Amino acid sequence: MKRFKGSTVPLILLVLAFGACANNQENANTTVVRSVSPPPIQRLQVVRRPESIADQANARGEQEAAQPILRILSPANGSQVEEANVQVRLALSGDLKGYQPHKDPATGTGNHIHVILDDNPYEAYCDLNVPFELQNVTPGRHVLRVFASRPWHESYKNEGSFQMAIFTVRGGGDASRPTTTATGQVMANNNSAANSSAQSVELDPEKPLLTYSRPKGEYKGADAAPIMIDFWLTNAKLRGDGGEYLVRYIIDDDEPQYLDKWEPVWLAGWLDGKHTVRLELIGRDGYPLKNGSFNITTREITVAK
Repeated sequence: MKRFKGSTVPLILLVLAFGACANNQENANTTVVRSVSPPPIQRLQVVRRPESIADQANARGEQEAAQPILRILSPANGSQVEEANVQVRLALSGDLKGYQPHKDPATGTGNHIHVILDDNPYEAYCDLNVPFELQNVTPGRHVLRVFASRPWHESYKNEGSFQMAIFTVRGGGDASRPTTTATGQVMANNNSAANSSAQSVELDPEKPLLTYSRPKGEYKGADAAPIMIDFWLTNAKLRGDGGEYLVRYIIDDDEPQYLDKWEPVWLAGWLDGKHTVRLELIGRDGYPLKNGSFNITTREITVAK
């Protein structure tokens, strides 16, 4: 019996040791798999105008049916400006029905004029009694575009609301610095690659022209649901309005979408972060219809819900 027990103990220890090594090896080769949620997919949808905007429109009464007409007093079309600071002066007339540019001190919003230098993002002009100054405009040929807008940046689309002037700056202007307003708002990043052609603007005012207006800048909270696309058309009609053109918009890398009527489009479903919005005027052959360096415009916006 003693010999039996003596010979069994080493065997038991060997089996236990082998089992322990096997378990350790199995644990060492075990990979812990954690589930990772796929990134959200942005699916934009065309929706109706938000109720909040519809309520604002109703509260404005007759102003929604106004027919504002603008006239550019300076710089005059075809003029030459001898210095880098350019004074923009406008005259407003037409069937206004109470429409006047202004800024409500409480809300910071109100009727205003969109002012665009070359093909850069617009800045708002709220008081026509005060000149809108463009500071540090670079030498060369430039185009100024203006049109009347509502507080939520939807443009009036009546004849005469949009005006354009092509002018030449002969003196001053430092291309290493941006063109700004008198209050410091950037009108053109002169030294950036995107604006390198700003000093030699090519544009035929008699040809079809697409002017990008919205979206622009940063959208927070309720302003991001939904977001409006709006633009101005000159010398062109879309197919749904009896013409031959289309407007194509591309959001980020999504599939192109087409508009055949000249009216605002509201898109819902934006994800937080930066986005690119590209607008193009499409001709009868299905390709972008360029007018010099115009009719294809891309903007970057930021959404932070």
